[in-house]
Amino acid sequence: MKAAFQKLLIANRGEIAVRIIRAAKELGLRTVAVYSDADANSLHVQLADEAVRLGPAHASKSYLDVEAMLRAARESGAQAVHPGYGFLSENADFAERVEGAGLVFVGPTPHAIRTMGNKAAARAAAMKADVPTVPGSDGVVESGAAAVALARDIGYPIMIKASAGGGGRGIRVAHDDAELRQQFETATAEAQAAFGSGEVYLERFVHRARHIEVQILGDGRNVVHCFERECSLQRRRQKVWEEAPSAAIDEATRAALCESALRLARAVEYRGAGTLEYLYDDATREFFFIEMNTRIQVEHPITEMITGIDLVKEMLCIALGHPLRLRQEDIRLNGAAIEVRINAENAAKNFMPSPGTVTRLQVPGGPGVRFDSMLFQGYTIPAYYDSLLGKLIVHDSTRAGAIARMRRALGELKVDGVHTTIPLHLALCDDPEVRKASYHTAFLEGWLAAKPLAPAPQLEAA
Repeated sequence: MKAAFQKLLIANRGEIAVRIIRAAKELGLRTVAVYSDADANSLHVQLADEAVRLGPAHASKSYLDVEAMLRAARESGAQAVHPGYGFLSENADFAERVEGAGLVFVGPTPHAIRTMGNKAAARAAAMKADVPTVPGSDGVVESGAAAVALARDIGYPIMIKASAGGGGRGIRVAHDDAELRQQFETATAEAQAAFGSGEVYLERFVHRARHIEVQILGDGRNVVHCFERECSLQRRRQKVWEEAPSAAIDEATRAALCESALRLARAVEYRGAGTLEYLYDDATREFFFIEMNTRIQVEHPITEMITGIDLVKEMLCIALGHPLRLRQEDIRLNGAAIEVRINAENAAKNFMPSPGTVTRLQVPGGPGVRFDSMLFQGYTIPAYYDSLLGKLIVHDSTRAGAIARMRRALGELKVDGVHTTIPLHLALCDDPEVRKASYHTAFLEGWLAAKPLAPAPQLEAA
């Protein structure tokens, strides 16, 4: 791997591209943005030192086009590529092509991406490293009949999961043999269509599970953890509200959880930022490794708020060839942080997407408040990509203080011209169960069914 670089291409768009550009500039690096026709006037294009057009609006012809991305790097003279999250970020072939072109890939090795990015392979690696895993198949399950035989040993209900899946997709739950046979065929077909691989594996379904993840940083030799985040408030397995640290676990569990993450990261000689995801069983106080995200996460800012560590900057320093600058004993957990995802969606109408033009933007401020976004007044939100507009992040000395600060900041945040998920987050701030941290991964969908949100006020014509 090339040891140093001066010019970085950000192979992404939106708020994460803006976030990476800012960190790179603080390190004195020149930045190259890439854009589709739909993003020609986007904030990341405006902030970068230079920008290169990839192609038409559709992601398959722009942000997912490996040849176009490599051509942009070549034309701009970039010496390194940061993939952000989503798109090509966990594509081992892309990482291999980047390194094969003599460029630095800001992230793990292609081998680590292949090992940990494939859920079945990651599960096998975890078992080898003596990291607890949910009872399930040892690897890929080849047929419905084999799935039924395994499920009878593991016990129902059982989850069928796409090996190449991500973002909560490619998952089905079966409660008996007949349902498993049916769901197995559906799951493999969906996995093939969504990820280009029909491989699936099985896991026991953990009732009322919490989703807890551990942030790690490594340089290929040394690795540290930056404590855990809880991401249990989800809709359709998409995270909505995230916290750090988890209010559900005690210090002994936290220590064991984080140490297990370090064992697995060391086992694959991990380089860069990564997140190991776990299910936590409130009833038994057990935790089970489920997968690893071999990239920076959407919710990384809450870890930054409780540790004071700039994770993106550390990723870049590692890619520049520097040894890990952090020692475990120097990383302290300070207070509590919450992040909510502000999406262009109408939560009162089944989260219908709401693209359009932002006619007014008012960003909250004050102590412990951060808004990571690509928005500006007059920005037209494209209909081609994920609906995430930005993330509102708050920090305080206590979780109760963080919730109060979040409620205040949400009240200040104004994104006029489109519907957003701000009303949902305001309602969650006031919910007694949320305030007590008494929730699990199925909580929010039940909450939404029982407490439908009131329709948002009619938007004024732009």
